[in-house]
Amino acid sequence: MEIDQLLVIGFIALFAAVSGYLQLLKPSGAFAAFLTGMFIWAGFGLNGLLLMGVFFLTSSLLSRYKSKRKEHLGELHEKGSARDWAQVAANGGTAALAGLANFISPDPIWLIVLAISIASANADTWASELGVLSRQQPVSIKSFKMVPRGTSGAVSGFGTAASAAGSVLIALTSGYLFGEGPAWILSVFLFGVAGALLDTLLGAYIQAGFKCVRCNLFTEKLTHCSMPTKQVSGFTRINNDVVNFISCFSAAIMGMALYHIL
Repeated sequence: MEIDQLLVIGFIALFAAVSGYLQLLKPSGAFAAFLTGMFIWAGFGLNGLLLMGVFFLTSSLLSRYKSKRKEHLGELHEKGSARDWAQVAANGGTAALAGLANFISPDPIWLIVLAISIASANADTWASELGVLSRQQPVSIKSFKMVPRGTSGAVSGFGTAASAAGSVLIALTSGYLFGEGPAWILSVFLFGVAGALLDTLLGAYIQAGFKCVRCNLFTEKLTHCSMPTKQVSGFTRINNDVVNFISCFSAAIMGMALYHIL
C-alpha cells in the first residue's frame, strides 16, 4: 500500500475519532463513519470524501446551532444529536453502497446514486434542524393540523426552504467536484428535495408514533415519564432511521431510473 493511501486511511480514522471525541458521533457511529468514508473513498476518491464531508460538517454544525431552543426535541425524538451507527447508516449507507459498487464495477450511474443520496440526506437534515426554529408552527401532512415543532411528518414554509437549500448545496458541490453540467446538477437537486419530501410522507404514515400514558405527549420514544409509551400510529419496527434510509435509497433509485431512460 502506498504512502498517500495510508495517509488517506489515517485521515478518515482521525476524522471519525475526533467526531466521536467531540460527541458528534457515538462510538458505534464513529466506527460506521469510518467504514462509510472508506467505501466512498474507494469508489470516488477524495472528491467523494469531500462531498460527504460537506454533508457531515454542515449537519453536525446545524444540530448544535441554537441548541437551547431545541432542547424540547429531546422529549419528542428517540435519539439525541450524537449519531449512532444506525443514524450514520441511514444517512450515509446508500452513498457507501454506491462507493463499493463503483469500486467493483465503475459506472457513471453510481455517481448519481452518491450525489442524490447525500442531497436527500442533507435536505432532510437541514429541514429538521432549521425548520424547528421557524416562528410558524408546522402542519401535519396527515391531519392538516398544527403540531409541535420537531414532529415527524410535518412541514413549514421555513423548513421547506431549508430543505431546498440543503439539497442545492450538495448538488452544486457535487457538480463542481466531479465536473458535471447544469442538467446533472438540477437532477441531483430535484431528487434530493424529492427524497426529503418522501421522508416527510413516510414519517407521517408509516413511522412508529407513541403517546405517553402519563402526560399524553406524542413522541418517538419507547419510554416517557419513566413509563413505557403506547404505540398510536405507524409500524413498530419503522423508526426515524429506517425512514431516512428508505428515503435516501428511494430517491437514488429514482435518479438511476431517469438516468437509464435518458
